[in-house]
Amino acid sequence: MIDKILLFPYYLVLKARDRRWSKPGRKYSYAEVPTLSVGNVTVGGTGKTPHVEMILRLLQQSPEWCDKQLAVLSRGYKRDSTGFQQVTAEGSAAMYGDEPMQIKKKFPGVVVAVDKKREQGCDLLVHPEKLKGRKWAKKCWNREFPAANYIILDDAFQYRKLKTNRTVVLVDYNHPVQKDMLLPLGRLRDLPERIYDADAVIVTKCPAELEDDTRIAFVQELGFTEYRQSTCEAVNPKGHRQLILFTTVHYEPLAGVYSTSEPRYTYAKKAIVVTGIAKDGPLRAYLSDTYKITDRFRFPDHHRYAWKDITRIQGAVDKQPTAAVVTTEKDAQRLLDCTGMPQTLMERMFYVPIFVDFLTDGEREVFTEFITSI
Repeated sequence: MIDKILLFPYYLVLKARDRRWSKPGRKYSYAEVPTLSVGNVTVGGTGKTPHVEMILRLLQQSPEWCDKQLAVLSRGYKRDSTGFQQVTAEGSAAMYGDEPMQIKKKFPGVVVAVDKKREQGCDLLVHPEKLKGRKWAKKCWNREFPAANYIILDDAFQYRKLKTNRTVVLVDYNHPVQKDMLLPLGRLRDLPERIYDADAVIVTKCPAELEDDTRIAFVQELGFTEYRQSTCEAVNPKGHRQLILFTTVHYEPLAGVYSTSEPRYTYAKKAIVVTGIAKDGPLRAYLSDTYKITDRFRFPDHHRYAWKDITRIQGAVDKQPTAAVVTTEKDAQRLLDCTGMPQTLMERMFYVPIFVDFLTDGEREVFTEFITSI
């Protein structure tokens, strides 16, 4: 309530924007192929990219879509390029954004593209032949790719010009939106009640084991009633049924950021942690089970590493010569853009691969049906 008072003009703008886009008879753009939007109402930290990757895995494993051409469209936050660009594995985070680069490297057979104008991006993904026209000849560097049969839009919940077939909104289990506040007092970039406009709500970063009573209490805290765990459905305050699902994060063994990374450093007893993400607490907690964290370098989300940052990290390595340098998958993409990285850092630098999955097989089955039956 306090944010609605102190930030009343901002709150009013968000309410007016929502009312304008929810007005009956409003015209939207539609893609020619099935589309799925993944987003949130906060400024990062809910795990959009790992959930996009999970969706890609489920689609590739499904009989309906395993032999179809999947595509991911992102705006490419903080990229240097402009307009529509196809992401290539040989590119850089500076060129395309760290998250698109991460997805492309994990799923080389998926077409990954960036475009701030999502309806335009979808159109070009479905009709790549349009990129050969005079308008696009010089703007798009990599114009050869197969036409998309299914498009996943990363972080497009606030992009309301384009109407997607399915919408998924993510909510952090550790930071319920109903207890958060609008920017800059909190982390909300949109009205918390906008989660009721999605087709499915996924509660992310849950404990691996979640008691039924705790699960029900959390659903009620979000404002839902009549929660049925068997169908993963609940009724929102607008009287509509929505899917409510729960996922958790799984960490995998350290992987080298560079081809010259020395595996022996993964057995070190000390670690220097380097992150440029919204929340690094869970990663540090995981690493603390194995390593003594001697130094922590925390930068803003999507931070572009400069030589002064590398110098600071090198200074920590000089003081702790047996320590491994550990970072995240997203940070690894941006660190690879740094030219002239000292060999002493390259051989010690690793990232922690992660993946997300549902807490139960039943939830996974319900969600798979949800994304494949478009």
